[in-house]
Amino acid sequence: MWTSELHDGTYYRGSWAHGDKIQFLSPGENGMTAVIAENRLHEYVSIRYISEIHNGVEDTTSETVRKWAPSYENFTLLQIPEGKELRVDLDVRPDDENHMRKDYPKGLQKLKELCEKGVGG
Repeated sequence: MWTSELHDGTYYRGSWAHGDKIQFLSPGENGMTAVIAENRLHEYVSIRYISEIHNGVEDTTSETVRKWAPSYENFTLLQIPEGKELRVDLDVRPDDENHMRKDYPKGLQKLKELCEKGVGG
């Protein structure tokens, strides 16, 4: 999975269908819960994050979560003269900003490689 560049051993549980709940987890059942706000195949995916998960327990009400939830991660696939371009718009929690600036581009590079090989990511 391309997100292994962000957190080793990550995986997801759930569905990518519009309106469905999905969890992004690391070993130890830590991660986040989201809802697929929109999914237009090969065009656009909007992920609305709604909670954190710690040791398998979902947190939707703590002050920490209420400060950022909901937040979004949006992927838009555009046709350009050179081929395809992936545009990513995301809300980043202040505590995660340095980590995301450093590691998110590595994850996107991995996603690019997987897409070019025709492998799901």
